[in-house]
This record gives sequence, structure tokens and C-alpha cells, in this order.
Amino acid sequence: MESMTRTVAELVAARWDDHRPGLMCEERTLTQHQVAAGAAARAALLADLLPPGAVPHVGVLLDNTEEFPLWLGAAALAGAAVAGINPTRRGPELARDILHTECPLLVTERAHLPLLAGLELPGVRILVTDDEEYGALLAPYAHAVPDPSRAAPADRLLLYFTSGSTGAPKAALCSQGRLAAAGQALVRQFGVRADDVHYICMPMFHGNAVIADWAPALAAGASVALRRRFSASGFLPDVRRFGATYFTYVGRAVQYVLATEERADDRDNPLRLGFGTEAGAVDAAAFERRFGVRLVEGYGSSEGGAAIQWAPDTPQGAVGPSGPGLVVLDPATGRECPPALFDPAGRLLNGEEAIGELVNRGPNPFEGYWRNPAAEAERRRGGAYWTGDLFYRDADGYLYFAGRTDDRIRVDGENLAAAMIENIVARYEGAVAVAVYGVPDPVTGDQVMATIAGSFDPTGFAEFLAAQPDLGTKMAPRFVRVVERMPVTATNKIHRALLRREGYVCSDPVWWRPQGEDGYRRLMAADTEGGVGGEAPTTRGAAAQ
Repeated sequence: MESMTRTVAELVAARWDDHRPGLMCEERTLTQHQVAAGAAARAALLADLLPPGAVPHVGVLLDNTEEFPLWLGAAALAGAAVAGINPTRRGPELARDILHTECPLLVTERAHLPLLAGLELPGVRILVTDDEEYGALLAPYAHAVPDPSRAAPADRLLLYFTSGSTGAPKAALCSQGRLAAAGQALVRQFGVRADDVHYICMPMFHGNAVIADWAPALAAGASVALRRRFSASGFLPDVRRFGATYFTYVGRAVQYVLATEERADDRDNPLRLGFGTEAGAVDAAAFERRFGVRLVEGYGSSEGGAAIQWAPDTPQGAVGPSGPGLVVLDPATGRECPPALFDPAGRLLNGEEAIGELVNRGPNPFEGYWRNPAAEAERRRGGAYWTGDLFYRDADGYLYFAGRTDDRIRVDGENLAAAMIENIVARYEGAVAVAVYGVPDPVTGDQVMATIAGSFDPTGFAEFLAAQPDLGTKMAPRFVRVVERMPVTATNKIHRALLRREGYVCSDPVWWRPQGEDGYRRLMAADTEGGVGGEAPTTRGAAAQ
């Protein structure tokens, strides 16, 4: 790309008169020109429907249908913003998201109308994309031409909700300039070409799909292929049918694909790259062996305040080198944590001192939250951006992810990295998915608990742990919950808040390792009558929330 395009509106308008495939969804294909025309028509409709003086926001409550990217393009051309509404939210929570983002218009589909039944949404007009009235509304604007002159780089374009595991979700802001720059940066980083096909199977109401998948495709003039909702069994057939060359993932999506039945022709696919977070080194290696596709793991805070890019010399287990301004600080003192020390087996020796919060002291593109000054103040402290994520840094400056700040595990006065334990347990042959988190210790601090989706043999698991050279003496899980399927959020991230809240008092089988023993046995009602370790289960469950 010879010069930087400053707005997403310009990128949308640049596709006018481009008659190559642009958007594929289910059995329908739109050309790049048709996508630009569709965005222009919706932009004109939006301008006429917005009440005078209204905040120029449009809520989008859709699965990954063709209407979602068309409304993103429309908002860009109209100088408006899209608020992605999470369809897994219910009742008052769903109404809160729509009203909080002050959307006078809500675009949805018939499948989601039951979610809106009975909700009080004063001042909100609902457009249903798959009914006749919607088509009639759009018809007069069929000949609209995209005009990017109404948009400026500083205009809001996205309001996307971050996780609500520790309170009401926060609507992070993303401007046209930031999104355009992010898309063009990924084009350069991954060599995205106009003949690429970007497969979007992560939900578009979340920032990952829009920022890391749709935006670089738009910037390069590549095609976009949509999957209405993520399907592990449908992943490879979709990739082949659409000719997909690039995809993004979040959370445990890669694990679910790996859990599908292996076939001799799995490598017969057009993919060249997957880009995302939280796949883990074990699953990334397994994915490349099976499908012949390299996964590039990166780190970026949802709000854009800090990012780490993998580099060729990055040690195993590390995310990447610390860039300018990135430091690991003790949240209590604000002082920089000392470098991590490892023994020859790779065990972290000084987690108590080395694990802290990743902070960006340099310039960053964090643009704040919508109507949430308290949350902004929590992120912007002392002139720096605090990510809310735990890391440690080695002597060479490489950064290692240790978990979210609310994933902190403190055992016998020592800070443990939940992510490090998780990566070790993920090597267990029977594990399809793994989550590691802390549950309250009856005396002080935490005990380590793991949830494993897959098959579990208590004797084999104990032997497996004993054979792991990098498993520290305090890292072995005290409790192991075995589930058929890992509970996840709408964005395929493990629902850790739910797991912590339920602790070991749950409907699934739980195995435990009594104090002083190396083996695991089934946790029975008799074990918890007085509370494991002397604490009542109901107390533990409440404390784990």
C-alpha cells in the first residue's frame, strides 16, 4: 500500500467499481462493488432515520450475516458508530447494553426478536433485516454512491463491549482512524493480498473479528467469508468451500477444531495463516502438525492500550519481546517487578516478585469507554495504561502471560501464573480444553483448581504431573473438575468467572488430592460435610465469586 488511508469510509469507497468477489455468506456472494453500494444505501437510510440531535449510534444485534459488515461500512460513510450487541445477553442486561450505548436505531433479525420481547427500549427504532419492511425502506436508496467526505479519522466507529466477568460490560471506543490504521498494519505484517479470503467465524459484535479480520481484508481489498456462528465441525468444510486463506480466533476455538475427528486429508486446505490469542503453545503446535497452518499468537488489550508482537527469537512459552513503554509493575507499589528467574527445567522461581500487571507507559491508542469515567480512570493511572493482565518478564526482555488480574493465584504466600500451569496441564493426553484458576484456601490465599474437558484418569493424571519437569511444587491442582464441554462466553473465551464461582461444589465430577497425598480420589459428599480442609463448601462458593 503506497500511502496510509485515514478513514474506514475511504476504504469502503475505494471498492466502488471493483467487481471481484467481496463478501460471501452462506450461498450468496456479493462483489466488492455491491458491498460498497450496499454500505452507501444503508448510510443514506441511516442519515434519514437518525432523529435530529440524536447520538449517531446504531446498535447491531445480528449473527455474522452479510448485514453486519454492510452496516459497519454504512456507519463509516455516515460518520456514525456501530455498537455490537451481544446476543447471549438476556433481559435487563441486554436492554442495559442497548440503552447504555444510546442507540436510536437497532438493526436485528427475526431470529433475535424473542430476545427483545418485553424489553423497555424507549426511543429505540428496530429494523429487522429479513422482513419486507426493511427491503422497502432500503429501496429508495438503491442508487446511492459512497461519499467518504463526511467522515474524519477522529469519528467514533465502534463501541464494542469488553468482558463483563467483573461487572457490567464496558463499551470500548474505536475511531475510524484507529481501525483504518490497525487494518493497514495487519496488511503489512501478514502480507495480505487482494486475492486473499478472510474467514470470519468469530462473532462480529466482538472487537477481534472486526479489528483483526474484517479491517485488514477491507484495507487490502481481500474477500470476506462469513460463518453465521462458529462451528468446529464446519470449520474445515467452510475453509475449503470459500477458499479461505486467513482466519482469526479467540479463546478455545482452536481446541474445539482440534477435537474434531482427524482425517488423512486435513492438510488439503488453502489456509496459510491463523491469527489470534489464547490458543496456547501445545494447541498451536498440534494445529500446525494436523492442518499445515501456522498460528500466530499475539497479545493486544481489547481497548488497544497495549500490544505485544511475536518475534522469530521468542522463547517457547513467551508472548513476545517487550516493546517501547511496556513494563511489568507491582500494582500495590507501582514499582517495576524484577526479571523472572527460572530453574533448568523452566520453572518460575520468583513468581512472588516477578509477576505483576502489564503497563504501557508510552503513547497508546486507547480511546476510552463510552460514558464510563470510572473505568477509564482505572485504565489510565499515573499517565500510563494499565492492562488488567498479569505478566512476567525474563532477563532478555521477553514477556510471559500469567493470567488476568482476577485470575491471580496465591499459594502459601507465592504468586503462581495460572497461564503457566494451564499450559502444562494442557499436555495431558486426555485434555481437550483446560482452565486453571484459584479457589479460596480455608486459611489464607488460594488453592489451585483445574477444569478439564475430555477424558480423565486420576492415576494417569497424577503420574503425568509427576513427570512434568517444569511443574513447581505448589502448582499441581488440588482439585480437578471434569466436564464434557468447557463453559465459554459468547466470544469462545473460557467462562472463568463461572468456574471460580462454582468452585468444587458443582454438578460435575470433581477429583481432589488430600493434603499430604500425591494421588487423586473422587470428592464425595462426606469429604465436604465439614468442608474440605475445614471450610464449608457454601462459604467457599460464595468467596469464589
